[in-house]
Amino acid sequence: MGTAAFQLCAGLNLSASSHLHVQGSTNSKFAPQSVRALPIRILSVGKKRSRGLQLMVDAYVEKIKYYCSVEDVLIRSNPRNARDQRAQVDDEDMAVMNLIRSDDWVVMLDEHGRDLRSEQMAELVADAGNTGASRISFCIGGPYGHGRKIRERANLSIKLSSMVLNHQIALLVLVEQLYRSWTILRGQKYHH
Repeated sequence: MGTAAFQLCAGLNLSASSHLHVQGSTNSKFAPQSVRALPIRILSVGKKRSRGLQLMVDAYVEKIKYYCSVEDVLIRSNPRNARDQRAQVDDEDMAVMNLIRSDDWVVMLDEHGRDLRSEQMAELVADAGNTGASRISFCIGGPYGHGRKIRERANLSIKLSSMVLNHQIALLVLVEQLYRSWTILRGQKYHH
């Protein structure tokens, strides 16, 4: 983890005692316009999504667009039809890395990552704007997880649950939490 990643983690104050005021509060620790709204890109590896899941993801993406630009990118699982698991992960790893710029702030979703509460996710979104990055890229791995290159490139690794989540469920949880983060940061009421 590089120096900038360490500074962000330190800024997140990931101890149990850190507090932000809950959504809907006008007493948010962030001034309503003080957060630099970096564009968000979500890179997820997987098969074609069900229509129902895609509709729910799209609904949250539209809500997030009120606060910042957001892009949902699906990368086909096993893009070269590899016959073994290791080769598949390597191929997916390369496909993800080809979409990441040098000035992206990369957040990898991983079952062994840091466990964040919603308020800390909001702090992550806010603090990423102070890293010098031009975009936040959230990466969701395929059925066998992330490859070595993305693990080395990631600025931060987080988990959305203590339970292992299917990548499609992880995507839905992520977009919901990103929307919730923005309502926290702006001190606005969360709308379902």
